[in-house]
Amino acid sequence: MRKEKLKKLNIPNKPGVYFFKKGKDILYIGKATSLKDRIKSYFNEDLIKTRGPLLVDLIFKTDKVDWKETDSVLEALILEAVLIKKYQPKYNTKEKSDKSFNYVCITDDKLPKILIIRGRDIINKKISFKNTFGPFTNGGQLKEALKIVRRIFPFLDEKVNSYKFYKQLDLVPDVSNKEGIKKYKNDIKNLILFFEGNKKNVVSNLNKEMIFYAKNREFERAGEVKKQLFALQHINDVALIKNNSFSDIKISSSEKLFRIEAYDIAHMSGKNMVGVMVVIENGEIEKSEYRKFSARGGSAFGGKTILGDSSSNDVGALKEVLERRLAHTEWAFPSLIVVDGGIAQINITKAVLTKMGSKIEVVSVLKDERHKAKAILFPPPSRPDLKGAQGLAFIKKYKKEILLANSEAHRFAINYHKNMRNRNFLK
Repeated sequence: MRKEKLKKLNIPNKPGVYFFKKGKDILYIGKATSLKDRIKSYFNEDLIKTRGPLLVDLIFKTDKVDWKETDSVLEALILEAVLIKKYQPKYNTKEKSDKSFNYVCITDDKLPKILIIRGRDIINKKISFKNTFGPFTNGGQLKEALKIVRRIFPFLDEKVNSYKFYKQLDLVPDVSNKEGIKKYKNDIKNLILFFEGNKKNVVSNLNKEMIFYAKNREFERAGEVKKQLFALQHINDVALIKNNSFSDIKISSSEKLFRIEAYDIAHMSGKNMVGVMVVIENGEIEKSEYRKFSARGGSAFGGKTILGDSSSNDVGALKEVLERRLAHTEWAFPSLIVVDGGIAQINITKAVLTKMGSKIEVVSVLKDERHKAKAILFPPPSRPDLKGAQGLAFIKKYKKEILLANSEAHRFAINYHKNMRNRNFLK
């Protein structure tokens, strides 16, 4: 699709869900705080260079853009998950197949609980679920979304010890009597409708409920429902708008984003092997962009890595982590990748990038016997303007950020590995 055609579209500056299409086929579904800014951002030349070949392929194949407005960012988040599950677009394949993503699950109990569960754990959980919604690609977003929903429809979860505290904040229902239980079950029905994207039905139900209580002169209950109705129609989702991975991409030419991603692997004699990704953007740590990977011995591409089987060692695990990360074209691509190790780590990283058709620059941080950084290795660069003296100047300019990213990745990997090891020990 050409930029000229895009300019003719009257895209609203409102939250919602957008569709990239080829004819009648939906290629990709995404969400936005501003449909206008988000859709236009895909046709920015600098952005295409940093987001990899899959995105370029998507834009090349797209001949039509559609959208659906929502009243809030929260509703855009929920509607996106509903529509991806329904249409399963080609370029959203990761969202429908990656079992590491989160789902909202409602238990099939007399007093249902609302839980966030990873896809791979749904089958393993010895719990019967009445409804599941998702996948949601960002756990942080989903937690913020449930905080907002909980203020409208208080619900029960697994945190039994927090019940009294949440009760004081009106974040759990009063189920101490029949009326309270009836009210909670009603709220669960409305919550299910809301997560199905049927807000209009929820509003209609609440209106009927409010009128019923008012006619029966139960004004206190009518007032409670009225508060729910108001909260639903005036959703305060500032926390979601602030979330980096939801924000629309706005980078001016004078303030180009320089994103560094650093990777590290942690394990104990090949056991409990994990990998992590940390992000530094324009010199600042972006913890909301950090990601964890539990090594599977394969990749996101059908259980085998694109370069062969992943072995239980640092290099094999790094290869798997990079393949899985680069499959996520919805994440901004880095300007520079930092790996921990030497030539072997650089070579495997370059090989994965080449296979994926990406020309991201790579550096490696060498450590001494005390695990202190002693040198930065910079292989022959992809960019002609970084050869020779320019390459040395590049490393010197970003040395502080490179070492910070490497140090953060090591810290994050060690902590994640300890947690995994302790969790497995307790099983």
